[in-house]
Amino acid sequence: MNNLAVRGGAGDITNPKSGVRPQDNLYLAVNSDWLKTIEIPADRSSMGSFGKIDENVEKQLMQDFADLADGKKVIPDLPNLDKAVALYKVARNFDKRNSEGAEPIQADLKKLLNLKDFVDFKNKALELDKAGFPLPLLFGVEPDMKNTKINILKNVGPSTILPDTVTYQTEAKEQLLPIYQKQTVNLLEMAGLSSNDAEKYVEKALEYDERIAKVVKSSEEWADYPASYNPMSLADFAAKFKSYDIVRHIEGLVGMKPDRVIEADPGYLDHAEELFNATVFEEIKGWMLARFINNVASTLSADFRKAAFPFSQALYGLAELSSGEKQAYRLANSRFSEIVGIYYGQNYFGKDAKADVIDMIHKMIKVYEKRLAENSWLSKATRDKAVVKLQALELKIGYPEKSEEVYNRFKVDESVSLYENTVVNNRLAQEYEYEQLPKPVDRTVWAMPGNLVNACYDPQRNDLTFPAAILQKPFYDLNQTRSENYGGIGVVIAHEISHAFDNNGSQFDELGNMVNWWQDEDYAEFKKRIQAEIDLFDGIQYGPVKLNGKLIVSENIADQGGLTAAVHAAKGEGDASMQELFENFARVWAIKQKEEAIKSITAVDVHAPGPLRANVQSQCQEEFYKAFDVKPGDGMYLEPEKRVEIW
Repeated sequence: MNNLAVRGGAGDITNPKSGVRPQDNLYLAVNSDWLKTIEIPADRSSMGSFGKIDENVEKQLMQDFADLADGKKVIPDLPNLDKAVALYKVARNFDKRNSEGAEPIQADLKKLLNLKDFVDFKNKALELDKAGFPLPLLFGVEPDMKNTKINILKNVGPSTILPDTVTYQTEAKEQLLPIYQKQTVNLLEMAGLSSNDAEKYVEKALEYDERIAKVVKSSEEWADYPASYNPMSLADFAAKFKSYDIVRHIEGLVGMKPDRVIEADPGYLDHAEELFNATVFEEIKGWMLARFINNVASTLSADFRKAAFPFSQALYGLAELSSGEKQAYRLANSRFSEIVGIYYGQNYFGKDAKADVIDMIHKMIKVYEKRLAENSWLSKATRDKAVVKLQALELKIGYPEKSEEVYNRFKVDESVSLYENTVVNNRLAQEYEYEQLPKPVDRTVWAMPGNLVNACYDPQRNDLTFPAAILQKPFYDLNQTRSENYGGIGVVIAHEISHAFDNNGSQFDELGNMVNWWQDEDYAEFKKRIQAEIDLFDGIQYGPVKLNGKLIVSENIADQGGLTAAVHAAKGEGDASMQELFENFARVWAIKQKEEAIKSITAVDVHAPGPLRANVQSQCQEEFYKAFDVKPGDGMYLEPEKRVEIW
């Protein structure tokens, strides 16, 4: 290999190559042979360590759902699991779905087609919103960032058709929008519209989408989480909608007149009047029809599912549509996610594993406390506040003991169409969300279900969630060495803890409130280190794209802190093998991706691509250089002044 000291190691990290030394490219040295043999399933855009676990979990649960639906297994006494199985049966009944064709959506389609003018739209928009139709308005309820004991109403505005606003400035726009256009015209024709009408509506939809893309936030801007907190009085919010009575809409939607609204995207709000007036009515109508038909196609026949596939196929490079059986499971799992997660946890998550992981978490928190105490760039006042936040962390491991109340409200009627079941439950979910507005925040709610291969930190609850599904190989296994477990789940644990102190999480206190607990000089130094982390990744070539360091900085800070803490925790065990730790860290991030997926995902994902997470963070660890005797001239050697350390 060429001996160039580069960020991410020498060579093309997306191209597996046997015989690579870890000193030149750790990721390729560990994963190349595996990557050469792994196949990307036809209905996926990538496959890697995360994906392999997810695929195995899904296969297991798909089999269980089939057995429960067919009576081969007795449905256990788990509240609402019977509803999940019933929805699976409705979704799996493709004979019924195929025979119904577009019939289930006709009444709702007519509600949109019959909109005559802007006055008619204004009179009906509230009911359309409550019925789940797509509107260029989107409200939600979440904890108030500055007082997380109470809920508040938030407005986020509409999303674009393409993954990110930046995509509209690239050649991808000319490649992707025509595919969406053709797909949507076809779907509307299948639903009964004439070719002329379908083409006219979709043309107007694209004009409206172009308006939206010019005013809403980019993915990079959304990555600045605290910047979405823009509280304003209801009167000031309403003043932005001169042609539309937004106060009436809000009152009708949430059943009360809130004093304040949080605007997540001020740029959108400043242009709200341009998006809500009589001159753009035809565009609004076309946009709603286009969004509606693309949204509902998955609940209809196999022909509709196929017809709605080309756009996502082009976005992510998928070879084929997922099977009907898989879609049926995914629909049931999506609607009843927490219930399915509890079922998975009760059946497949061992108590020994849970106890061992809890022990690792507590050790990792102790390591963080020690590192904070010894920190050289923070004042004692800031360090003390950080330790208070650390000690207040709530742990959610495996799966919740009880599910959220909303699942008791969902209804499944096997005698009606999948579409009708979907509409009813969407409405019930929306009603439940708005009911939370006057209520205190429920801090027991889990952010992730037990069968999800992931983990998270919630800054507004100051809690860590580790679903049962991620607690398996290569992340974690009772039979792996402790060093390997530290390189896997240990890093994941410390990564999530580090989010409490990344560029976003650092702005929230131990109660999850957005409060400045930093001394000014400490935060000034922290900002320098944030910029160094941005620069560390910015512009690195990954396949067909260059990375945007600002978009991915929060996750990279968490990776940096996570790996550092895991290394120190492992060293505290006495006989740790640093080679095993770094090798398993690299193994965790193994992934093979379609080029289309790389382009689409890196435009919006706040995480760096896995291979670069493995290599660049390892390049910043002194223990990595010692473990593999990495020297100047080796591909993984990064000059000391270019290495970044924050936590």
